[in-house]
Parts: sequence; structure tokens; C-alpha cells
Amino acid sequence: QVQLVESGGGLVQAGGSLRLSCAASGRTASSYAMGWFRQAPGKEREFVAAISWSGGSTYYADSVKGRFTISRTNAKNTLYLQMNSLKPEDTAVYYCAADPGPVATKITSYYGYGMDYWGKGTLVTVSS
Repeated sequence: QVQLVESGGGLVQAGGSLRLSCAASGRTASSYAMGWFRQAPGKEREFVAAISWSGGSTYYADSVKGRFTISRTNAKNTLYLQMNSLKPEDTAVYYCAADPGPVATKITSYYGYGMDYWGKGTLVTVSS
């Protein structure tokens, strides 16, 4: 079992930056693939980014590629999402997620079905 708690959301102007954090707990958290998903008002949840357990492999949705960076520090059991050049369309609740993986073979399923464990989310609002 993995527990996930997000933090770092808030209100930011377009063009600004935010860094989200996700604290993971559980005996196997550091060995899990992890990711970020988001759900905008009135829309379905969508994949944002994923990272392998080692941090050596990362994957991004086309809509955030070049602007967002996913990273993790296993010694602290913490996942991050650095978000730069934010746009109003990035406004959403952002969810941290974890999965046994491996991410390389399951990345396609993450896009459609998400991961096994979820946090409660943190709201990011980007004003124009």
C-alpha cells in the first residue's frame, strides 16, 4: 500500500511557475513508478508526466513537453513537478499517482487508465 499527499498548488499568473510536491509513504514507495495527472473542470482526467522508479526515464504529455519537468528524490520519498510557462489551460486539480510499473511497459496504459494509487489532489489555477 502506498499513500500519497500532494502540496504546492495555488494561484499563478500566466507565464509564471509553480512546483508541486508529492510525499509518498509505504514500504515500497521508492520502488514504484510515479506520475502526475490532472483534471480540469468539466473534463476527464488526463496524463501529464511519469517517471521510472530510478528517475532514469521520464515521459510527458505533448501539451506540457518543454514546460514541465518531473523528478523524484527517493531518499525523501518525494515526487516533484516543476511547471514553467504556465497557461490558463493548465488550470486543473493535479493528482500524484504511483504504480508498481515498470513504466516502460505500462506507459500506454497510464495514458488511458492511470495508476494504482492516488493522492487527493492539489488545485492549480492559472489566471490570464
